[in-house]
Amino acid sequence: MSATPLFSQLGRLIRTGTGAGRLRRVASAGAAWCGGVAYPVAVLLAVRSGPDNSTGLRFLLCAVATVLPVALLRRHPLPGTALMLVGTFAVSAQRPSWEVVYLLVLVNDLNVLAVVASRARRVAFAAAVPTLLVQIASASYFTSGMDVYIRTLVVLVLALVAAWTIGLSVTERREHAVEQRTQVAAQAVAAERLRIARELHDMIAHSVGVIAIQAGVGSRVIGTQPDEARKALLSIEATSRETLAGLRRTLGTLRRTGPVPGAEPVSLDPAPGLADLERLAASTAAGAGVRVELRWRGVRRAIPADIDLSAYRIVQEAVTNVVRHARTPSCRVDVEYGREEVRVEVVDDGRGCESADIDRAGGWGLVGMRERVGLLGGRLSAGPRPEGGFRVAAWLPVPVPVPVAVVESGVRAGTEAAR
Repeated sequence: MSATPLFSQLGRLIRTGTGAGRLRRVASAGAAWCGGVAYPVAVLLAVRSGPDNSTGLRFLLCAVATVLPVALLRRHPLPGTALMLVGTFAVSAQRPSWEVVYLLVLVNDLNVLAVVASRARRVAFAAAVPTLLVQIASASYFTSGMDVYIRTLVVLVLALVAAWTIGLSVTERREHAVEQRTQVAAQAVAAERLRIARELHDMIAHSVGVIAIQAGVGSRVIGTQPDEARKALLSIEATSRETLAGLRRTLGTLRRTGPVPGAEPVSLDPAPGLADLERLAASTAAGAGVRVELRWRGVRRAIPADIDLSAYRIVQEAVTNVVRHARTPSCRVDVEYGREEVRVEVVDDGRGCESADIDRAGGWGLVGMRERVGLLGGRLSAGPRPEGGFRVAAWLPVPVPVPVAVVESGVRAGTEAAR
């Protein structure tokens, strides 16, 4: 075979993604093993190079040679550690200067630290125990006298224990960070589930209350007043269709994050707000027979979407409680726009009851109101009125709007100061 077809086949192999990746991996692994195997030879040649008094040169060459096994240590820590220990023992047998010996000891301890911090405990033990044994054996070559030898062993053991401890602390910090991220993710999921549950509750509770009342009316008059029963059924149909449409929008948004071919498109209608209270009042009067008197105070203006939605949901839940528990034909809803807050209040003249009784009867209505108000930093008051009936009032803080003239004057002043 000629050289040209061989090089052309090699070029095609390199140009293909799989072949190029395979060649890179093989070349990287080969280079790592070559560096690890060359390390003992390199440090041994380094301590033998130059004249006898060239301690600085030998230290520098050994320091440069310690880079060779790094790639192998990252891929295969145990074979890399074994080759490093071979180099350490070979250099110690040459009785070099103490600077070179302690440099190699430091490198070995740093390797143990890295293995403890990044590998399993059994791998860490397999690297630390041979390191300690080799360092103890090597100490006999560069120490003189039993006292010096014992002090050297104490220093070597303490250094290795320090490396092990630091590696364990790094591992624990990393595991703690992972645990914290997991907890934050779990809390986010729980908060999102709570938000979805609250939205579904607020969406369904009012409509189901209206449906229950209309079904009761229809069952009582179906034999004597067919027209009234028909109206009740039509109201049940309209309310249920509206509720199903809202559920379909919510569940469709939860199930899909992108368009699905052939699927019904998810409605992108904005979330309800205080501007939808007229529609809520009309549907309550038509469906449940409870007239809602709506009063507006202050200058109506746009407020943040989360505050707008929460205010609407509070009014909706309070009106639902009126329909369910008050046994009254009417209620009053006051909405007041203040400079720093929005106040919503729902008052009825019904039979009245304690808020704890409503919680026990319905479950989560007032609890959901308190959570919404608490998340926004507002205040909630709910309880029976001295003159009879029940009152729910919420104060929600809103950002103070900055007048345009103030903004323009501030920008103008900043521009003149810059000039």
